Amino acid sequence: MAQKKKVITTVVSQTEIADNIYELWLETDLAAAAKAGQFVAVYPNNASTLLPRPISICEIDRNKERLRLVYRIAGKGTEEFSTYHSGAKLAVLGVLGNGFPIEKAVGKKVFIMGGGIGIPPMLELARELDADKKIIAGYRDKNLFLQDELAANGQLYIATEDGSAGSKGTVMDAIRENDLSADVIMACGPMPMLRAIKQYAAENDIDAYISLEERMACGVGACLGCVCRTKEVDAHSHVHNARVCTDGPVFEAKEVDI
Repeated sequence: MAQKKKVITTVVSQTEIADNIYELWLETDLAAAAKAGQFVAVYPNNASTLLPRPISICEIDRNKERLRLVYRIAGKGTEEFSTYHSGAKLAVLGVLGNGFPIEKAVGKKVFIMGGGIGIPPMLELARELDADKKIIAGYRDKNLFLQDELAANGQLYIATEDGSAGSKGTVMDAIRENDLSADVIMACGPMPMLRAIKQYAAENDIDAYISLEERMACGVGACLGCVCRTKEVDAHSHVHNARVCTDGPVFEAKEVDI
């Protein structure tokens, strides 16, 4: 794994692609080592918002040395990020996390599942994964950000909470409604969605790999602020915990207690 480093990146472009959801392209040599499912920690310039904000990598352009981040405004830090335009400088720590184990899905039937702001990291996975893949994306409403790009990289099924597009309900409703099946699941989204996927995978004897969304402080495993319960004892803390920022964010579903 490439060594993590703090670098100064340059904003290439920024666009609001849905209500309070922004697409940010950064020029950085971190792109060379990045993998689908990893993330970066972006530092606000405002000194009052001290800690970096973890944002998943949506797309990697290794040729142009660029990373695409798609994020939702959730507080002061991300609100600050949304004000930056082409040419601005941002400090970024990366690349962080383990990413999705793509090798475990090659040649198999795969569900690529994303919910809410957990949808963006699934785009790069869909782009890189050479398999029989079905993409299931869950949205709140008809603001279907990244829909066209997801559809260009696999067979896309949509669920919306309000029923305004696709299946009404959750990603699990979309699976049932369309009678879908898979050998492997790779997913990122809110905890209720991941719990449902974990249960579904266990009931159907499917290998599932889930990316956990947790609030983080340091991003490098030192503060133990983003732990999750695990079946096995962690070698670092010697308890049944794992650090989402370094041991994850991607875990095999049956190995974590969520």
